[in-house]
Amino acid sequence: MELRQHRRPLSAIVLAAGEGTRMRSSTPKPLHRLCGRPMILHVLDTLAELTMNRVVVVVGHGANEVTKVLQGEAPAGLELEFVEQPEQRGTGDAVAVGLTGFPDSYFDLEDADLLVIPGDTPLVRPATIAALVRHRREEESAATVLTTIAKDPFGYSRVIRDRDGRIARIVDDADCSLDELEVEEVAMQIYCFRHDVLAPVLRRIDPDRTTGEYFLTSTVEVLHDAGYPVTSVVADDPIEAAGVNDRAQLAAAEAEMRARVNERWMRRGVTMLDPEATYLDMSVVIGQDVTLLPGVLLEGATSVGDGAIVGPDVRLVDCEVGSGARVDRCSAERAVIGDNAVVGPYSVLEPGTRLAPGTQVGPFFGRS
Repeated sequence: MELRQHRRPLSAIVLAAGEGTRMRSSTPKPLHRLCGRPMILHVLDTLAELTMNRVVVVVGHGANEVTKVLQGEAPAGLELEFVEQPEQRGTGDAVAVGLTGFPDSYFDLEDADLLVIPGDTPLVRPATIAALVRHRREEESAATVLTTIAKDPFGYSRVIRDRDGRIARIVDDADCSLDELEVEEVAMQIYCFRHDVLAPVLRRIDPDRTTGEYFLTSTVEVLHDAGYPVTSVVADDPIEAAGVNDRAQLAAAEAEMRARVNERWMRRGVTMLDPEATYLDMSVVIGQDVTLLPGVLLEGATSVGDGAIVGPDVRLVDCEVGSGARVDRCSAERAVIGDNAVVGPYSVLEPGTRLAPGTQVGPFFGRS
């Protein structure tokens, strides 16, 4: 990643305090899973691709559970600091709380960059975040916001520019005038700020007249009116910064993430007869010349050796499949299938099963 060559401090605030009421779940929203991994960890995976000085995670609803998961599963090399937003008073307030996770010395660094990213945007790519930071540095703006062009912008906050083409405001869909509703450039809630300007700007934003909450989008107007330039990077693919707020959006994000995972493995030499009917957790490891037939679900710490054929209609959880093995229409959990073994069809391997190389298991072989 190009940003590794720069020595300028880069940090991030990850917003993960919301209750996520539209998920209708007792599980904290950041911990809902995509490809076997809590979605906030996908965000941290993206940040781990950059050189981060510090990542502050703002927690709230389910704070203890979220903190425990991140402490145990976060990518190696990220310095995480957790701060709690005891009362959810909007994204602006959440960022202000997040700033308390930084030493005082950070606020005097004029060349420091601070990313603000929601914990429910698991699809954003490292290259997009790198471009956002690079653009802020090159333009020397006070803030750079990630935007995209939406042909159907309903529900999104519009990016409003002044007569000189500079970003002047970000307006929520519900507050747009008729002319503003026609604007197709929308804000994606991911920002890169110059670290030293953020705290003073947050102190100047006003609460929303209806909800009383403080919104991070209000910082754009404050910066513009004070003469600070605000710039944007337009994401080519709107789905990158799409938030996950309910189960339907979770399913859409799962489909996109699964497509990325499958494409990566196919480019590494794995054959998938029907990628749309093949489900792989991100933790799965697959060798070369493996063939996956339709209806395959590989979960957890499952590994598949070179030349194996798996499927159709197979579910393996935390299993080891040896090289050259054939697994057909079966399910197994925490099982070891030896090299060149044949399993199925219509077999169930109990947890702890270990099949020696060349073993044949199934109704046609007298054992199932």
